Amino acid sequence: MLSLETLDLLLSITEGELIEEMIIGMLAAPQLVVFFNKFPAIRRALNQDLPRWRLQLKERIHQALVPPTLAQEFYRYQQCQLENPTQFLHNLNDTLDFLRQLISPFYEQARKMTDAADLPNHRLDSSFQTLFLQRWRISLTLQATLFHHQLLEQEREQLMAELQERLAISGALEPVLAENDTAAGRLWDMSKGHLQRGDYLRLVEYGNFLQQQPELQKLAEQLGRSYEAKAVQQQDAQPEPFRVMVKVPAIQPEEVSGIHQSDDILRLLPPELAALGIEELEFEFYRRLLEKRLLSYRLQGDAWHEQTLMRQVTHKQQDRQPRGPFIVCVDTSGSMGGFNEQCAKAFCLALLRIALADNRRCYIMLFANQIVHYELTAASGIEQAIRFLGQHFRGGTDLAACLSATVTKMAESDWFDADAVIISDFIAQRLPDEVIKRVKSQQQSHQQRFHAVAMSAYGKPGIMRIFDHIWRFDTGLKSRLMRRWRH
Repeated sequence: MLSLETLDLLLSITEGELIEEMIIGMLAAPQLVVFFNKFPAIRRALNQDLPRWRLQLKERIHQALVPPTLAQEFYRYQQCQLENPTQFLHNLNDTLDFLRQLISPFYEQARKMTDAADLPNHRLDSSFQTLFLQRWRISLTLQATLFHHQLLEQEREQLMAELQERLAISGALEPVLAENDTAAGRLWDMSKGHLQRGDYLRLVEYGNFLQQQPELQKLAEQLGRSYEAKAVQQQDAQPEPFRVMVKVPAIQPEEVSGIHQSDDILRLLPPELAALGIEELEFEFYRRLLEKRLLSYRLQGDAWHEQTLMRQVTHKQQDRQPRGPFIVCVDTSGSMGGFNEQCAKAFCLALLRIALADNRRCYIMLFANQIVHYELTAASGIEQAIRFLGQHFRGGTDLAACLSATVTKMAESDWFDADAVIISDFIAQRLPDEVIKRVKSQQQSHQQRFHAVAMSAYGKPGIMRIFDHIWRFDTGLKSRLMRRWRH
């Protein structure tokens, strides 16, 4: 069978211009223009997909097979090109019959050219053959171009349906999950799956629930944006001047520190002044004044002065560590059902929003009697997020197995800088010593952090003692009423 790529090559047809024209026309549709004006970040993300679309369309065109009638007509055209003028005129009637049987668009034109040429009296030269083949080639090119348009129209309808579906998903989820262009781009890539409208509306519902719990959203922001600063020291080779404050005796002391003998008249004790007012003791007063033996207050004090010294200066700066991925462990036991379940899922949605904005990965582990894994930032992240939100919380609490699985995951090379987030009410059994040792080993040797998000005021302190930070969001009735009253 003749492929369309071969036919294009032989007829010198450039499919790139046809593909470009189709894409431009599709993106210029009025409904898409309105959507892109509303969500410019998605428009920029879609622009990054255009090269892939062009390549896919080009590959599909190359793999397409030419219709049998067009292929047979093209083969006959090639045979006529190889014939000399005598052979061509001898086989011309057979060629016309062949074109009539194929119902070729060129048949009527070929018949009129033959009748007008007066072939019985025509000189046996190549002029008629050349003109005939040129017109035939133009007809074949038009047929091939029409076949291109038919293929591209089919591809355009499929691509338009996929585009509208992805735009509907991205447009509905952008207010929930996208806070910058990075998030919008990743959200666009994650919307490639085949989803129904009712599926992704569940994400919108939990996004609306998160908006109704600003404290929960703020908690997720604080946890997700937190980082540890690493001190980096740089020792300079050359000494640098620096200023220090040194203590020296004050010129004008102001504090009383006792009594002493002196000739300071301004600080004399009252009894000494009284002697000066008695005539019999006046000469005695002057004698003691000359001898500096008058009792007076002792005053002293300290003053601070700036002094410039030279020394080797050690500069310290805080090196901000890059934020790593999230490994979020969600307790799906029976005690976490109801409002706790809604808060836990909404909190994971808030962490997913942060992960998309910061180009980080977000991995979910549900633990009860068994552990279920979801990676929400994978290519199929939207589908996995929908399955995660559809999970129901019931069963027991196996926190030890969850922490063991988390430590194992964090030991992998792709997750060595991950932060672990445990969402639970922490109403569980005591952790085994082996699990505690593994967690502490990750904290000390790899400097990985373990966060606890406690959704109950009755969690066991002994369990939560191993975490680097405890974030509390009490879901009790009293706390819920207080939060509602504040709003």
